[in-house]
Amino acid sequence: MKQDLDRLMTDRDLDALWITGPANHNPAMVYFTGVANITRTDLIKKRNEPPVLFHYPMEREEAARTGLRCRNLNEFKLDQILKEAQGDAVRAGAIRIARMFRELGVRGRVAVGGTVELSSAYAVMAELPSQAPDIQLVSDSADPALTRARSTKSAEEIEHIRSIGLASTAVIGETAEFLSSHASKGDFLVGRDGNPLTVGRVKAFIRTKLAQRGGESPEGLIFAPGRDAGIPHSTGIDQDPILLGTPIVFDLFPCEVGGGYFYDITRTWCLGYAPEDVELLHEQVLRAYTEAERKIRPGMPAKEVQMSVCRLFESMGHPTVQSDPQTECGYVHSLGHGVGLDVHESPYFSNAETNSDTLQSGAVFTLEPGLYYPDRKMGVRLENTLWMRPDGRVEVIAPYPLDLVLPVGRGSKTKTASIGKKASSTKRKTGRLPMRSRKKIRQSGKKVR
Repeated sequence: MKQDLDRLMTDRDLDALWITGPANHNPAMVYFTGVANITRTDLIKKRNEPPVLFHYPMEREEAARTGLRCRNLNEFKLDQILKEAQGDAVRAGAIRIARMFRELGVRGRVAVGGTVELSSAYAVMAELPSQAPDIQLVSDSADPALTRARSTKSAEEIEHIRSIGLASTAVIGETAEFLSSHASKGDFLVGRDGNPLTVGRVKAFIRTKLAQRGGESPEGLIFAPGRDAGIPHSTGIDQDPILLGTPIVFDLFPCEVGGGYFYDITRTWCLGYAPEDVELLHEQVLRAYTEAERKIRPGMPAKEVQMSVCRLFESMGHPTVQSDPQTECGYVHSLGHGVGLDVHESPYFSNAETNSDTLQSGAVFTLEPGLYYPDRKMGVRLENTLWMRPDGRVEVIAPYPLDLVLPVGRGSKTKTASIGKKASSTKRKTGRLPMRSRKKIRQSGKKVR
């Protein structure tokens, strides 16, 4: 959390942080400013002192709304600095940055962060030593202070994540309604025009509903049926039709408009009914998710949970990244990752020997076990975003049913919350094959290849 930042800077022998770039879609900057319409700015945070935001005059009102101490760059007489640099924009930029550091009394080790165009930023940073020889720019990449501070969230941050999480689950519910409202013709879902419903049309619906709820999807979204469901980061082919009985991996990871906090949630659906092999896969992934959530406790190494899931899947006959790091079927990824101003951030659940991340109170992270068999045209992933509360309990921030089957041809007035429950009730209503018992799942040693 921010309250830990000065301690973390001391531990890493950092005298200051310099964050540069815009104040939207720039996680390091947004951490201090919130989402703001500031196109170019610099923020300097001296150890044990509040940050200072340096802004251009046209954006003075937006800068003031951040609540930070602000400095208008007009006060630095930029035209005179450019003359001093004999028209060299790179040297002028280095002179300006050096004067900002001097004004705040910054010297020593300064960690750099932010989202900028690399070539121009590199040029200024390379020139800076000639203008500020008492400043040593460092990457702070081994164990970044800012990244560690961001890995646990304050109550205010949790409410931002909860807000976009509730928007996400609402959109998922609306998408379920949208799909269920369509009739089927043969093996396809069809629209009122009689033409097959396509992946692209569903994605357009999702983006529209997300925008209406104050979210955006800068990292894209996944709506991947059939073989694409078996390739974890395949986004789905827009021209493909939606087929009955085909598993669809729906992974939604939006953020607040302007690049604020993210949420991450995945469901796997079959329309109308689920084939028995997909149903078995879904139950095995659900068991892995449930056992992983139950196992988590404060202070435990994140990779320990990942390794337990690998052991569980291997006992079911699936290859995993633990037994075969190069596997492209079975369980092919890590169990989860942190979520915040980046959709992927610390803590990470990788089973790599170098992963030392632990699960601390205040952490927000995903659990997303999955099994993938592209050659058999199927894949299943289930994912929630969780918060480890200050009391150590783990909470799903924005719950949504984990059911596999969605009915079709129900009309548009069905209550969203009831879809998951009713869809899994009987074969007569959904065409779903009977579910294997939990006992059989636990005892199954069948290899799924």
